[in-house]
Amino acid sequence: MPGLALALTESPFPYAALALASYLRVPLSFDADKSLEHTDASGAKATGLDAVLDALVKGTNVAGASTKSASFIDIARALATPSTPFPEITKAIDTVDDHLAFRTLLAGHELSVADFAVWGAIKSSSKALGVLKSGQHPHLSRWISYIDGLASTVDALAQLTDAKYNKARSSTTSASFALGLPGAVHGKVVTRFPPEPSGYLHIGHAKAAMLNYFFGKEMYGGKFIVRFDDTNPTKERDEFEQTILEDLEMLGIRGDVITHTSDWFEKLYEYAVEIIKRGKAYCDDTEQVDMRAQRMDGIASKRRDASIEENLARFAEMTKGTTEGKRWCLRAKISVDDPNKAMRDPVIYRCNDMPHHRTGDKWKVYPIYDFACPIVDALEGVTHALRTNEYRDRNPQYQWMLDALGLRKVEVWDFSRLNFVFTLLSKRKLHWFVDQNLVRGWDDPRFPTVRGVRRRGMTVEAIKQYMLLQGPSQSTVALEWDSIWAINKKVIDPIAPRLWAIAKDKAVKVTITNGPKSETKTLPLHKKNPDVGTKQTLFSSTIFVEQEDALSFEDNEEITLMDWGNAFVRKKSVDASGVVTALEMELFLEGDFKKTKKKITWLAQTDFAPVRLLDYDYLITKKSLEENDSLGDFVTPTTEFVVDALTDANVTALKKGDIMQFERKGYYIYDGERDGARDFICIPDGRAASIASKWVTSGATAPSAQKLAGQSWGKGAAASKKTTAGATTGAPAVAENQFAAATTKMYKVDSVYSTETPPKADTKMYEVKSVYAE
Repeated sequence: MPGLALALTESPFPYAALALASYLRVPLSFDADKSLEHTDASGAKATGLDAVLDALVKGTNVAGASTKSASFIDIARALATPSTPFPEITKAIDTVDDHLAFRTLLAGHELSVADFAVWGAIKSSSKALGVLKSGQHPHLSRWISYIDGLASTVDALAQLTDAKYNKARSSTTSASFALGLPGAVHGKVVTRFPPEPSGYLHIGHAKAAMLNYFFGKEMYGGKFIVRFDDTNPTKERDEFEQTILEDLEMLGIRGDVITHTSDWFEKLYEYAVEIIKRGKAYCDDTEQVDMRAQRMDGIASKRRDASIEENLARFAEMTKGTTEGKRWCLRAKISVDDPNKAMRDPVIYRCNDMPHHRTGDKWKVYPIYDFACPIVDALEGVTHALRTNEYRDRNPQYQWMLDALGLRKVEVWDFSRLNFVFTLLSKRKLHWFVDQNLVRGWDDPRFPTVRGVRRRGMTVEAIKQYMLLQGPSQSTVALEWDSIWAINKKVIDPIAPRLWAIAKDKAVKVTITNGPKSETKTLPLHKKNPDVGTKQTLFSSTIFVEQEDALSFEDNEEITLMDWGNAFVRKKSVDASGVVTALEMELFLEGDFKKTKKKITWLAQTDFAPVRLLDYDYLITKKSLEENDSLGDFVTPTTEFVVDALTDANVTALKKGDIMQFERKGYYIYDGERDGARDFICIPDGRAASIASKWVTSGATAPSAQKLAGQSWGKGAAASKKTTAGATTGAPAVAENQFAAATTKMYKVDSVYSTETPPKADTKMYEVKSVYAE
């Protein structure tokens, strides 16, 4: 297949070939070990940097090695050779810097192979980069910045970074997957995913479901069961079952069979009676608080040595749901003082007279998960029980249940639970946010449920890629959100339509003195992907731009109006408070957009379509809550931020759930129309600013200083005072302070448009001037 293959481990790395191939749109591939090799359309191969560079430019409009550029090719070879003495490196860099004093490029007015060769050599040479740190080569630094900034170079380096990242991640993940499941036989492996129908599927469940499905179906060609663990009628609802199945279907996960633990209630009851008869379980009426203390201290219950007959009689009372029966629970008789506290006589059956959503009021006693799960696994033919390692202490208990009842062995294989910073995955705590009206439901874009992140703009493909990258790792860490959102960006960027929007209260009217009468042109929705479609763009002598852009303009500065051309800023009207009230521009369409510093989005005067741009913050202010933390102390005061904006009629073609980009603002997902305006939810792209906490910039008081009044969680939470974090009290404050640097607990994010010239950076790299410096 035609293309360029690069070895990730090659030293010095052939940056010249990488950048040149990307500039010529030659397909790139990366291999851990294979050496540099170019294959052309005829199948001819070239190896070695010089031969590859010649092969790449053959038959193109990029100038190859010539008499004029030969000396620079020699310089590139010297710079890239590790054994070249330091004085020679310095001399070579001085020569190139002097040459570029009055030139843009090395050989002529167009990019040549010499430019890529020298740039790549410097990039791969620590000695050359060290010389440049002195700041004594301004012309060379300017030229390097130019090559660095080429779209093709940026893309090439991004592909290289991704390849290195995927290699590092896949080396661990692949090795873990390669280990396989113990005792697995192809075609005979049976795995299961057993969610409790007491809430919506969250991002952590997605990992468990995908790994069970991957091993059971894709790796071993076996069977995959979706089983609802419906043993607690107090929490469970049909609604949750249906949404879980829909979410699994959306993720491309389908069970060969769908079962319920309640399908086995009769059999589980028989096993409970059997385990009593074998003297391996007893009924206990110790108060819950006392039982917890006794288990912690290794103290035996006074009921532990009751006879089998007494226990059967008491269990019968439990089964009837009598007043006497409700005093008791059934405990496995394993150990009193095992170092593993999970083995200290756990409860395996308890009374509950609330009707079950499937079996009605037939049962008054229900099995505990730790009793039901291993038994149903054995009965349904599960060969490998894959579950998170938070259950690791219970693995011996799992096997004890099977051994006590003489059931066949099931392999238990665990992996790390998926945890994210500033994120709660506990259903109990998520329920609290719903009950307190701090979110609008289980699909709220602030929630880590599958529906919540999907509504925020996360694609199914990104979820799949991320989960498989995580693999069956054993390390439990709190992950940042940047990686999964960065993967999502790569999925949506090539297909997201491009539109423009301007903040409603920050729109500045621009009169174009030589502008046209109103006319509409058909333009591509995505410049790099014509398959996305077209849009209708209005051109007029009156347009609007953002206040931030207007503030940055210099008198008579040449700027670029995107999708139109260049223009000179001839007049800027500013009021006493420093706000730009109006602009006059003169079109200069023959100008070179490559030479302007500012590329500006704009909207022509028309019947604007009102939209709301919504952004969200984390629900809690602490990266990871400790066991004794009170949830109410760490609730983020303001978590929704709204900006009213204007756009054009192209948004009317969007359907709810469509993903697009408002250029220079970010990616958005259309969330439907409300109160006469369309809502667009901002999609994080993985960069620091998009995942940093936002509430601090709104001027809100930290929760530690101002606890949310009356709020508690757990028992009694329903009676606490309700505070709506969804209220947009933070939005105006953000708008007033949008030029200030954001203070965050994750990253420091500076304002894009500073009103002051920033001080010179004390840096060890070459100086990079501000884009908007005077």
